[in-house]
Amino acid sequence: MKVFILAALVAVVASQGYPKPQYPKPQYPKPEYPTPAYPAPAYPTPAYKTPAYPAPAYPSPAYAKTPEYAPMPYNFNWAVKDDPSYNDYTHQETADDKGYVTGSYRTLLPDGRTQIVDYKADDYTGYVADVKYDGEAKEYKPAYKPAGYPSPAYPSPAYPSPAYPSPAYPSPAYSAPKYPSPSYPSPAYPSPKYPTKY
Repeated sequence: MKVFILAALVAVVASQGYPKPQYPKPQYPKPEYPTPAYPAPAYPTPAYKTPAYPAPAYPSPAYAKTPEYAPMPYNFNWAVKDDPSYNDYTHQETADDKGYVTGSYRTLLPDGRTQIVDYKADDYTGYVADVKYDGEAKEYKPAYKPAGYPSPAYPSPAYPSPAYPSPAYPSPAYSAPKYPSPSYPSPAYPSPKYPTKY
């Protein structure tokens, strides 16, 4: 029992621990090194001369000029007239040696009117046209009428109805089986004998 109490006291003392000793921090003096007094190096500023390059002199390109020719005078006209197809056109144009062009053309329109255009053109005013119409507009009705073709009359095919003969199968002649009537022997049981009551 004493040993047990002693062991318990040792465990309690060991669990509390011993106080740590407080040692003062050592104070070391900082070393003071003398700053060396070196003179800063003085480098002379380089003096480079900027090279002077002469500006390039490119020769101006020499483009060949397009030769200018005087306007060539001309005169032409043409016409088309085909009544069955309703094609009726005319065109006439004239130009002088100064580039002044005049002309006119006429066209038969589908509504029956005729369009007449008188125009002129030069380098100053450009193209100027005067458009006029001759006649009255009418409803366009083609003169061509398709021919009336009769509807083809194809004869209806007359095929005879096929006559198939009726199949004649012979009736099967099955004879009914004849089984003999079974004859079972009557069982012969002995008559029971009951005891007589007295």
